[in-house]
Amino acid sequence: MPLPKIVTPTFELTLPSNKKKVKYRPFLVKEEKILILAIETGGMKEVTTAIKDVLKNCVLTRGIKIDELPTFDIEYLFLNIRARSIGESIDLVITCPDDGKTKVNTKIYIDEVKVKTSKGHTQDVKIDDTYTLRLKYPSLDQFVDENFNFEKETDNTFSLVASCIEMIFSKEEAWEGKDSTHAELVSFLEQLNSAQFKEIQKFFETMPKLSHDIEVENPETKVKSTVTLEGLASFFG
Repeated sequence: MPLPKIVTPTFELTLPSNKKKVKYRPFLVKEEKILILAIETGGMKEVTTAIKDVLKNCVLTRGIKIDELPTFDIEYLFLNIRARSIGESIDLVITCPDDGKTKVNTKIYIDEVKVKTSKGHTQDVKIDDTYTLRLKYPSLDQFVDENFNFEKETDNTFSLVASCIEMIFSKEEAWEGKDSTHAELVSFLEQLNSAQFKEIQKFFETMPKLSHDIEVENPETKVKSTVTLEGLASFFG
């Protein structure tokens, strides 16, 4: 007589980037083991791969390409799947910012964590009076692989920005990024002056991100402070 099969519940959320509804299921014990192993023994690339593999298994809606989703979609999806799999809250230890050393225990509820966009953020970056650059959001792989740093403007930074060019357009003409080689796009970026490149930098600095504000009170000084948690790593309990 075969063993019974456990019915796995399904849930739905809306992707922050495109407002599409996605159905998903909690991750299973075997998938949780993969995540724990990657977090305990692997580097950033191994953790990224494990997260994507779990999402590919848990997302039930057809046509959702996990590899192409923006970083903040991946983080939001994973955090919500984690909530349905392990628990609706996460216990964290926060260092009080007023003295930089006292640690306090706090609890956050995943339903309260949202993807936030900075005021004035836009995907269309005006280069000059003629040309505008339309950028797309980088995937999780692009962030990890390129390891970009705008302060240093390294080759990796130019490479990441080039891979995020969706279109270059003026009033009369338009050039799709996919129709140009990566080298051609990098070459285009190298023509820009510092002020123009800083406008592109604003796109990455202000793009949507997983974020949550919590208030903590230092038991030693009685000072209350607001701490902002950003990015998936901040929510691992």
